[in-house]
Amino acid sequence: MPNSEDRCQCRMIHEERVDGARQKALAAEEIENLAQLFKALADPNRLRIIFALEQDEMCVCDLAAFLEVTESAVSHQLRLLRQLNFVTNRRQGPILYYRLTDSHISRLAGLALDHLRE
Repeated sequence: MPNSEDRCQCRMIHEERVDGARQKALAAEEIENLAQLFKALADPNRLRIIFALEQDEMCVCDLAAFLEVTESAVSHQLRLLRQLNFVTNRRQGPILYYRLTDSHISRLAGLALDHLRE
């Protein structure tokens, strides 16, 4: 239950502020996509994968050893990260190596970490 400090003492809608917020509001699809991005980052193992792949590309076996989970569990997480375009892979013989698609996700995770460390 919100305390009284969280609420206005006088109910008054500032139409110009509401209109300004509406003019700059993101489309519903963009909001949904952002929510999906943050949901993906909300899983500890996916975050650990992202920070590991900042260092170098890794195969499923490497990531499973690093995370101390099964290869199946890593594959599941990588599948989601690949669908969201966070990671991509390349094949070298029978081995698939995963890497971050670009630096955006790495910077986003790093920025969140910086915020927590303040």
